[in-house]
Amino acid sequence: MAQDKGASTGASGKRVLVTGGSRGIGLAIVQRLVEDGATVVAAARGEAPDLPDGVRLVRADVGTPEGVQHLAEETLNLLGGVDVLVNNAGGASSGGMPHLGGFASIPDEVWVEALMTNYLSAVRLDRAVLPSMIKQGSGVIIQMASTVALRPTPALLHYGAAKAALVNYAKGLATEVAPHGIRVNSLLPGLTKTSAMDLVAQNLVEATGQGSDEINDMMIQAEGSPMKGVTEAADVADLVSFLASDRAARIAGASYVIDAGALPQV
Repeated sequence: MAQDKGASTGASGKRVLVTGGSRGIGLAIVQRLVEDGATVVAAARGEAPDLPDGVRLVRADVGTPEGVQHLAEETLNLLGGVDVLVNNAGGASSGGMPHLGGFASIPDEVWVEALMTNYLSAVRLDRAVLPSMIKQGSGVIIQMASTVALRPTPALLHYGAAKAALVNYAKGLATEVAPHGIRVNSLLPGLTKTSAMDLVAQNLVEATGQGSDEINDMMIQAEGSPMKGVTEAADVADLVSFLASDRAARIAGASYVIDAGALPQV
């Protein structure tokens, strides 16, 4: 059946939880969904001074089981339920520094951190929130992965492996929960202009002695996009807005690459 022309073009009226919502892509998603008319809870480990008015912050470390449980309980108490869950929390490594020595330079604790933060955090939060979605007979889960899941690099092998696991998991979960009216999809942003990208660039400047312009050019060239510039966080937020909306009612189990054409074959 074709979607009703009056269907929501955004997340208007929906109750939304965004992890990692205090900065970067997560903050852009929060801002966009608030503009859509959603009621939003943002999760972050620390303070979040840039959140839009009306957004409620829950401080939690989703890299731990206790943090996930606390976040789920607080969010369900605040909102009474969750219509849209955006599992955005994650990152390449503490301090924003790639492991330039490749595979052999990545210690066990970094592998564990990558899996806990980028993969198991989503699995645990889905497990905590899905019962309420199943009870209400609807819901949207968006897993924020990365193009590194499809094109891993030696310096980010731990991060790419965790995000690849997340994409595979999202596909299987989508099949399981679709009969309950719940849609699960994953997004794979490429190089995106955020404070995290700036931190990586600054650390590379310090590690290599090259200039900031050189490093930024190197990062863009390594991405291999045929389009000028890099993806903006707002571009990713626009896609999240669509997938959270009723316009995407028949989209489930999909993986969307947004990287300015660097991986056009996907």
